[in-house]
Amino acid sequence: MESAEAALDDRLPSDRLLRVTAAQWSAALVWVSADGMIVGANPGFSRLAGRPLDTLIGRSLPALLDLGGCDWQAVWDGMRGDCAPPGNGALCVPRCDPVPVDLHWQLLTDGDETLLLCEMRGFDERERAEAVARLQQNVLELVAGGRSLRLVLDFLCRQVEACAPEVTCSVMLRDDDGRMRVAAAPSLPSAYADAIDGLPIEPNVGCCGSAMSAGEAVMSTDIASDPRWAKRRQLALAQGLAACWSNPIKGRDARVLGSFAFYYRESRAAVAPFHRRLVDACVHLCVLAIEHDRARAEINRLAYFDMLTGLPNRQLLADRATAALALAGRTRQPVTLMFLDIDRFKTVNDSLGHAVGDELLLEVAGRLRSVFIEGDTLARLGGDEFVALLPGCDAAHAALLAERVLATLAVPLTVAELTLTPTASIGIAVHPDDGMDFDTLLRQADAAMYRAKQAGRNRCHFFRRDMNEQAVRRLEMEAALREALDRQEAGITDGISPFELHYQPQVRLKPHRLHRVEALIRWTHPRWGAVSPMEFVPLAEECGLIDRLDSWVLESAVAQLGRWRAAGLPVPGLAVNISAVRFARGDLPDQVAGILAANGIPAQDLTLEITERLMMTEEIGVHDALDALHAQGVTLSIDDFGTGYSSLSYLKRFPVGELKIDRSFVKELDIDAANRPLVRAIIQIGEALGLTVVAEGVEREAQQRMLEAEGCAIGQGYLFARPMPAAALADWLAGAGSQWVECPDEALAGI
Repeated sequence: MESAEAALDDRLPSDRLLRVTAAQWSAALVWVSADGMIVGANPGFSRLAGRPLDTLIGRSLPALLDLGGCDWQAVWDGMRGDCAPPGNGALCVPRCDPVPVDLHWQLLTDGDETLLLCEMRGFDERERAEAVARLQQNVLELVAGGRSLRLVLDFLCRQVEACAPEVTCSVMLRDDDGRMRVAAAPSLPSAYADAIDGLPIEPNVGCCGSAMSAGEAVMSTDIASDPRWAKRRQLALAQGLAACWSNPIKGRDARVLGSFAFYYRESRAAVAPFHRRLVDACVHLCVLAIEHDRARAEINRLAYFDMLTGLPNRQLLADRATAALALAGRTRQPVTLMFLDIDRFKTVNDSLGHAVGDELLLEVAGRLRSVFIEGDTLARLGGDEFVALLPGCDAAHAALLAERVLATLAVPLTVAELTLTPTASIGIAVHPDDGMDFDTLLRQADAAMYRAKQAGRNRCHFFRRDMNEQAVRRLEMEAALREALDRQEAGITDGISPFELHYQPQVRLKPHRLHRVEALIRWTHPRWGAVSPMEFVPLAEECGLIDRLDSWVLESAVAQLGRWRAAGLPVPGLAVNISAVRFARGDLPDQVAGILAANGIPAQDLTLEITERLMMTEEIGVHDALDALHAQGVTLSIDDFGTGYSSLSYLKRFPVGELKIDRSFVKELDIDAANRPLVRAIIQIGEALGLTVVAEGVEREAQQRMLEAEGCAIGQGYLFARPMPAAALADWLAGAGSQWVECPDEALAGI
């Protein structure tokens, strides 16, 4: 039992700790005996009474304390019974005026002795507590109101100094480079604040640096003798700073964000309790303000800046453009909008992957930043589209700037171990001639950019009125394409088919005979007439209609081959173009198998023509689709071979059965001697890999002879036949095409 009591005594606070607590307690404490005599008091009571402590011990508390008509006996009896003692009074000592006080009573019993503890708080203490509460409320209102961080912290420091005029307040922030930045110090001498702003945060150097390094409060009671101030002592003392107390500001993740400090004009051994309450409240407020500001900055970044490049996005560009145009309207200054699109970016993205595409975009963004100056806005709209807003820039200067952009981009760079030379197409629109508002200028600059692409890329074009008409036509054509597809799929023709397939024969050169026909889509619009596939097929890809268009062509062409064969027409096979987009869905092999089975066509009689771009993709689904089609027996042909930028390795990796020489190589085969080695090389590649080679665009007999001499197997072009409707193919086979049909009399008998 005795050992347990001894252990309990060991855990009790020491007498010294109790004395320190009472001495530093913020309120006045008075211990009183039953007869009302003061038997003990703390320094807080001495300060409140304005008299030395030794002159107060032994005096009668009832004689010093006006309890508003309540006598001492009633207080004593009330504490020993159930009555509540008075909660306020006035301390009456020989001084100018009585001191109003709040009273809190506590009965203490120690054996046979009973004492009464009275805690007094002067109304000035209560007012200080209310001042802290008001400070917290006002700062929180500023934070919630979206005021800037510097304004909030400056207000905080000024309010603290109003509550405690004896201190000079500062807030330091830690930047990303480990340096301290003065965020607020309204009363700190400017020479001192300027000198410490940007200094590295070092352990045991100054108070703020030490507090931020250690993550703990640091008190220098005398800067003149504190070794931590060796580097900056003279600077502080010259500005009248004698002591400093700095507390770290820590975020919710315990990371040090900065420091909150009090500077004093005289050295001091301890910190006033009120100052501690102020610091506790202010450090918490600083955390809230800093983290709120950072969260708001992140939200602002997400809302107004591009995630990949960090450039302004469309929303921020529109805001700045609206302001710039409003100012230009008053000052009559020009404003230029430059629309920039990276040439062939889709090829890089599709063939090398999005990671490489992103790396290229980051490099382009960095190069573009170096061209434009402060006051300009360079934004990324998305994908490979960038827009520059150039206030005060006229057409002449814009032309020079565009040339600088093209030259800056044209420097080769290495991405994913490949050397690329990025180029761009640029469209330029100038306020006020080309438009009065942002949306109009952006539309005109976009139209001009498309004109630059059509002219060969890697160049700039200014907007002209006819470009706007082309843009309107594109919009109208997109709507017309959708309507035509809807009518086609619904079987609504009104006597005129929205789309029609024409077929162009492909013939074997040795021996002469029909190899197959290629299905080519044609579209005749009621107002525009015959629309070139070179115009509406790329548009269908851009607006997401190519998938539906490809499916219709495939179904219609295979069904037509079935009808020809049912009628006895000797058409050996069929070729159909399939876009890269169609492969992305993953159901193409199943659709092909279903269509062939429904029309009784063997898989080996169908050839699907695809582009080099598709072969370069890394998507697993595309590879699987190619393998599945090959396994069915479908032939895969590379269309326009030789015009892409891919490696020839895909010819070995994928189940390709045929190459088509692009018409651009065949066009001047018999005129330009430089074309013949290129054609010969493609034919030799095909022979080496066991691939059939088809030459497109054969128009003259001289071209045919040269192709035959080089060993080309198949030709296609106007020399043999133009594309024709299905009904005209039988006439061609019976007439001009009869030379290409085996046993034409037997095959065409009865047709």
